[in-house]
Parts: sequence; C-alpha cells; structure tokens
Amino acid sequence: MLMITSFANPRIAQAFVDYMATQGVTLTLSRTEQSDVWLADPSQEARVRAELELFLKDPAHPRYLAASWQSGQTNSGLEYRRYSFLATLRQKAGPLTLLLMVACILVYLVMQAVGDQAVMVWLAWPFDPSLKFELWRYFSHALLHFSLLHITFNLMWWWYLGGPVEKRLGSGKLLTIALISALLSGFVQEKFSGAWFGGLSGVVYALMGYVWLRGERDPESGISMPRGLIAFALIWLIAGWFDLFGLAIANAAHVTGLAVGLAMALVDTLHVRKRT
Repeated sequence: MLMITSFANPRIAQAFVDYMATQGVTLTLSRTEQSDVWLADPSQEARVRAELELFLKDPAHPRYLAASWQSGQTNSGLEYRRYSFLATLRQKAGPLTLLLMVACILVYLVMQAVGDQAVMVWLAWPFDPSLKFELWRYFSHALLHFSLLHITFNLMWWWYLGGPVEKRLGSGKLLTIALISALLSGFVQEKFSGAWFGGLSGVVYALMGYVWLRGERDPESGISMPRGLIAFALIWLIAGWFDLFGLAIANAAHVTGLAVGLAMALVDTLHVRKRT
C-alpha cells in the first residue's frame, strides 16, 4: 500500500477517491487526524498523482461531484454531525419559550380528547360578566388552538422569535411582551368577535413587530427579523383581513399584537438611544 496524500476535509478526500474509482483506480481512505488516501497498486502511482494535481486545482469541478453520485457508497465511512431535534429546540430557546410551547401542546391534546368547548369554558376570555374576576382568562386564551396547522404555525413563530428574545434580552422581557400582547390583543378581539376565540397569534405578531423594529433601531441588541419575513407577515395579515383564505382568523388580535410589539420596541429603543 502506498500513501498518496492526506486531506484535512474528509469530504474532499472522498470526492477524489470516488473520481478515481470512475477511472478504474481503487483508492482507500484511512482516518486519523486527517483523511489519508492509499493506493493498493504502486504501478498506478504516476497516473494517480497526475490526477491529484488536477483535482487540487479545482476540487469543486462538477466532474468530481458527478463521480460521487456515480460511484459513491453509503458505507464510505464519512460521518456528519447529527443534531437532535430536542437539542436544537433547547439550544435556540430559553425556559419560558419552552414552557409555553409545552403548555400549548398539552392544552391542544386535552382539547382533542374532550372537545374544544369543554376546554374553552375554563380558559376562554370572560364570556359572562360573572367571570370577569377570573383573571387567568385574560391571558389563557392564547393557549387555545383549534387545528394542527394552527398550533404548528404559532409555535414555530413563537420559538423562532421568542427564543432569541429570551436568550438575548432575558425571560422577563419575553414574559412582558407575551402578557401585554395577550391582554390587549384579546381585549380588542373580544370587541370584534365576542369571547370565543383563541391562539397565540396575537403574541406572535407582537414578537414580529418587536423583533423587527428592535433589530432595525438597535442592531446591538442581537435580535432581528429579515425584512422579507416581516413583509410576508404583513401580506398574511392583509390576506386574512380580507378573508382571502376562507379561514377563521383573529384579525383584530393580529393587528393589535403587531401594534403592541412595534410600540414596545419603539419605547425600548428610545431608552437605549438615550443611554448611548
């Protein structure tokens, strides 16, 4: 066996081995700190080294990629780092973000088991004057979701936006945004449609507004939202308002949540600019 070369990148090494296989030359890899390329037949050394010289000039050439598709094996030994789904969730979110996600999921499962109305009787916005002192109702309506798409959409955005807010600005800031937006978006939505509504979307829209404007005015905060995404959120809001999807959407809660998030970001960034 004759060692031809070593590569620091195992994928580059595998690409060269795969290409030479299509040329009728068998090479093998051994991996220590680097990926060593070995030749079994020394009589082919000159040819292999000539091909290696060409390879090193342009290892990204399409012919090498094509060779990997043609001759590559799933048992080549290449290993890529795997990320656990739960580990990724925890890495990008703080305890409050995860706690609210779990609460929404548990409430959704109970709703599937016993019915929406049975759960809404306990968690919906006060639908009778006698319930106005049950203070949890002014916030717990955000835990109610009525379809798998509904809860998936809301929790995805909550994790994507709420996680960075909690990581960078603290659990207190995220809790403040969530409570204020749930309260005010619920209050306005009740005036438009009555008490029988639910979902985290008012809070989600507040986070959209907060994260986008905070990122625009205070980049040092470490949170931001791409302008393309805020544009998508606005298009979705407008489409929902004009009922283009034929879905029951809490439009008043969305608009209120967005306004709350923008207002909170404006206040926070004014304070930041005064300090600087």
